[in-house]
Amino acid sequence: MRIENTFLIHITKELNMLYLFKYSKWITAFGLLFANLLFINYSMAEVAVVVHPDNTSTFNKGNIKKIFLGKTKSFNNGRVAILLSPNQDDPTRKDFNKKVLNKSNNQVNAYWSKMIFTGKGVPPQEMASASEIISAIAANKDAISYIDSTAVTSAVKVVATF
Repeated sequence: MRIENTFLIHITKELNMLYLFKYSKWITAFGLLFANLLFINYSMAEVAVVVHPDNTSTFNKGNIKKIFLGKTKSFNNGRVAILLSPNQDDPTRKDFNKKVLNKSNNQVNAYWSKMIFTGKGVPPQEMASASEIISAIAANKDAISYIDSTAVTSAVKVVATF
């Protein structure tokens, strides 16, 4: 009796393994499909570059990139730009760095370390949230930043989306 039970347990385990192997392709395919759907939704989020509503400067990808790399210190209206950015953990920052600056977060961090060390620039001031960025821009006509486009309010003006 004991041998039969052991044999049945062994057969049951092997059958379970067989079914798992048989369906593992489907499980893997479903997992990959789900991961792609998540990635597509994430990558479809737009980054909005925002300024104070009274800022009359014109913006394009080139001058936004120069402003956020500290290569241009002022807007084309002559006013000195005050740079703000989301914190390091914000996915919008990664998107902006990739889409606008054509750099990874690590490359941007290394760039700013070099600029600070050589005395050639100061990185954007980090803010904790999109609402904090919006409040800071609403209070300062010379501030510029970027946020997730879904967080935009009437307190700021969107000058570009990426």
